[in-house]
Amino acid sequence: MTTAYDFSARGITGAEVPLGRFRGQVLLIVNTASKCGFTPQYEGLEKLHAELSGRGLAVLGFPSNQFGAQEPGSEAEIGEFCKLIYDVGFPMFAKVDVNGPGAHPLYQWLKSQAKGFFGTSSIKWNFTKFLVDREGKVVRRYGSTTKPEAMKGAIERLLDSKG
Repeated sequence: MTTAYDFSARGITGAEVPLGRFRGQVLLIVNTASKCGFTPQYEGLEKLHAELSGRGLAVLGFPSNQFGAQEPGSEAEIGEFCKLIYDVGFPMFAKVDVNGPGAHPLYQWLKSQAKGFFGTSSIKWNFTKFLVDREGKVVRRYGSTTKPEAMKGAIERLLDSKG
């Protein structure tokens, strides 16, 4: 059976990152963008990271330029923006496609595990979030309008779960 831990992705600094390094943690996987109306959600994502990473949460940011060209910068520019504006401390990855034939394999799998609104698989916009349990299984998909703080209860339940 495939789990989120079976994938790898290029980190924002260029090195390949096996997601197996997060095995046993609850994951919140988010497609991000720096020039989007939802970009302020970085603040809430960072707050979740700061409050819950010690209990086993890993927030993983995947920039994508597929929605309104709202992530036009290079990985270096994205990393600098995230650090300077939102003091992001959670792992950020290189830009990926989340839809279409060039979609990153992780996103192909995530979408197959949790359908979106009206049962569609494609991601509709930036800041779509996938919550993954400690065994690497997708528990739920959240749309762009769901603020990170609204997911805190569901995340804490997974963190407190013994499996």
